[in-house]
Amino acid sequence: MTEAHPTTPRVTDVRLAHTSDLDAATLKAARTLLYDVFDDMTAEDWEHALGGLHTLVYEEGDLIGHASLVQRRLLHAGRALRCGYVEGVGVRADRRGSGHGAAMMHALERVVRGGYDLGALGASDEAASFYAARGWQLWRGRSWALTPDGIQRTADEDGCIYVLPTAAAPLNLDTDLTCDWRDGDVW
Repeated sequence: MTEAHPTTPRVTDVRLAHTSDLDAATLKAARTLLYDVFDDMTAEDWEHALGGLHTLVYEEGDLIGHASLVQRRLLHAGRALRCGYVEGVGVRADRRGSGHGAAMMHALERVVRGGYDLGALGASDEAASFYAARGWQLWRGRSWALTPDGIQRTADEDGCIYVLPTAAAPLNLDTDLTCDWRDGDVW
């Protein structure tokens, strides 16, 4: 295999597919990519990324980026909102800064705007400015989780939750937001 000349553009392919449409090899490649990108990736984190839509970025046939969108319910202002929740956003280290993350998010944001009351995600400190620049807004209110033992405070998540409002549901970013239950990190 020959290396591409530095000025030769690489052929990039962005795919959007449901978990059920991905074969075992693709799912394994996506999981491996995310484990390489995140030092603290867990089995629960991977599970959270399944069951919805995946955006996959390939260059020259190699998987270099992954992001997924799963449906969750968030409670806000007395309503259960249908949320497109973003999970597992990662780009291979040597391909960052080339617009791949933006391409994946663009595809998922289109789905959020067309099919959900809002989008939401938990952002790391390093990624917060990326999401904010795309129009995601920091949730300034308190965070909670609807657990098997009732509603419990998730204060450690305050300041890390970002939402993408849509026309479907008015939001007050300064009030409480409660997520549905799941194993592992609830947000």
